[in-house]
Amino acid sequence: MISSFLVLAIGACLTNSLVPEKEKDPNYWRVQAQQTLKNALELQNLNTNVAKNVIMFLGDGMGVSTVTAARILKGQLHHKPGEETRLEMDKFPFVALSKTYNTNAQVPDSAGTATAYLCGVKANEGTVGVSAATERSQCNTTQGNEVTSILRWAKDAGKSVGIVTTTRVNHATPSAAYAHSADRDWYSDNEMPPEALSQGCKDIAYQLMHNIKDIEVIMGGGRKYMFPKNRTDVEYEMDEKARGTRLDGLNLIDVWKTFKPRHKHSHYVWNRTELLTLDPHAVDYLLGLFEPGDMQYELNRNNVTDPSLSEMVQVAIRILKKNPKGFFLLVEGGRIDHGHHEGKAKQALHEAVEMDQAIGQAGTMTSLEDTLTVVTADHSHVFTFGGYTPRGNSIFGLAPMVSDTDKKPFTAILYGNGPGYKVVGGERENVSMVDYAHDNYQAQSAVPLRHETHGGEDVAVFAKGPMAHLLHGVHEQNYIPHVMAYAACIGANHNHCALDNSAGSPSPGPLLLLLALLPVSILF
Repeated sequence: MISSFLVLAIGACLTNSLVPEKEKDPNYWRVQAQQTLKNALELQNLNTNVAKNVIMFLGDGMGVSTVTAARILKGQLHHKPGEETRLEMDKFPFVALSKTYNTNAQVPDSAGTATAYLCGVKANEGTVGVSAATERSQCNTTQGNEVTSILRWAKDAGKSVGIVTTTRVNHATPSAAYAHSADRDWYSDNEMPPEALSQGCKDIAYQLMHNIKDIEVIMGGGRKYMFPKNRTDVEYEMDEKARGTRLDGLNLIDVWKTFKPRHKHSHYVWNRTELLTLDPHAVDYLLGLFEPGDMQYELNRNNVTDPSLSEMVQVAIRILKKNPKGFFLLVEGGRIDHGHHEGKAKQALHEAVEMDQAIGQAGTMTSLEDTLTVVTADHSHVFTFGGYTPRGNSIFGLAPMVSDTDKKPFTAILYGNGPGYKVVGGERENVSMVDYAHDNYQAQSAVPLRHETHGGEDVAVFAKGPMAHLLHGVHEQNYIPHVMAYAACIGANHNHCALDNSAGSPSPGPLLLLLALLPVSILF
């Protein structure tokens, strides 16, 4: 057996051969640092414009380790070592950390966190669009404890609004934008207990169509929750799991259509071809439901029937930007989370790279002068990579040594817990005997669980555009929508905005900016 020290020595030699020639010159690093310093100094001229548009990208489960690994993967997909690559979010000038705990949970879930970063109020695990006074699954604790989201605030201000996700449109993240539910799992009335139904609570799909009836763009999965029980799916006719779920007999697609003004152009689409043949200039309202449940992983996506996240974002912005008052758009890369829960790091990281592509797409279609873009995560995962891997090592590859305990190799990527825990012959599985580069390979974990869990550490917040500098340092997660609303002069935070008569739109006046930050007791 070759000693781990020899393997390390061999790895060190290989590592030196992987160093790009330009990086051996100390002047390369000095010039790079000086340019970064110059860019940082230019940030002293703060962008205090009003954000006509606000775009929020939410990478579900996209902790810092996932961001770093996705950066390396992006580079390696372009035949580079990867570590030096810049994600689109890496280019954002302002970065903060967000504390993700729920009011009743140290390690949070996606529902309570969504309520925080969309509604500005921390909440209990498993609840959406309600305060912490609502207990999970207790319908009778909902009434009077509803909280509204920044999507509602934007709509009330006359802006267009949109939701784009790779999960179901009634999943935890998007639902906090429009619903008020004591349980995130109440996708349709089929998933609700009789007690909740008798007490008058409505399922999340129903609320999507009724609470805010004029959401301009809704795209994602979740078709089956819109149709009556056992209605055959348009795409998967033989799949019983794809059939409609609703017990109330409603066809919510028809309901959606009836709520739209007759003189407006409303379109429901269920596949990529229909979506990409639309003329955005002739679309006022768009509902796109591309799968019965969640959308397919990017690596598994059918290019004929399912659009990519980037393609959905492109269409959404083209429709929303027609409003002269601007728009708010929530974009969720929701299946990063699912990949991690399944222990499938390759799926999760390709989802993250696709979301970064969508971020770049949005950047080319908007301006830093009038568009605030925020990229963040709701929570992290117990995902890590390490093992003293050499520069340019495949992010899905092996560490350069074997364990000094069981003498077996291990992958750089590992999970703290999850379905990848495997024992063969009373010992840890030898990963060299399996295809650890497979799309669905489940990375080894320390503790066996059917589903890997979330992580509890802070997550990053990246921001660019008007008032992006207000996202700095370490913040409670519920601070984020307050910043977005302040930048856009919507919701409760618009007293600092004065009317710019020349442009006919609000802009912050210096005196009002100061007055808005003073305590009421000082002003009066």
